Amino acid sequence: MRKVLRHPLLWFAAWAAWVGTLWWLSAGVRAFPPGMSFEFSDKVLHFGYFLGGGGLAAGFFYLLSGEPANWKRVLLLAVLATTLVGVLDEWHQSHVPGRQGNDPADLTADFLGALAGACLFRKGHRVLA
Repeated sequence: MRKVLRHPLLWFAAWAAWVGTLWWLSAGVRAFPPGMSFEFSDKVLHFGYFLGGGGLAAGFFYLLSGEPANWKRVLLLAVLATTLVGVLDEWHQSHVPGRQGNDPADLTADFLGALAGACLFRKGHRVLA
């Protein structure tokens, strides 16, 4: 099982599914989960969703990097790739009726979530060893 988890294509496929799910979610009118209607709740959702994306991207770039991993490069690539998805998502939302896009606060939450997710992966990557 660990050998499967160490395959970079698995991590890329999971990240690609994450991107596809985000695109699908952004194509509809926003509906908050029950209990998530407080001020800035959308920023919490952005942060949490991008935390997952940053962790998946970090896993992909880590497994591509070989041992020993260049963590600066892994984290930089993971955060850049995932934040770029956030930029594209904001652009996409600006073209969806009933949605507003290009929100700098949303993009900030996306970036911070991606950074946190990549750093969390860095802390827990030994599980793959």
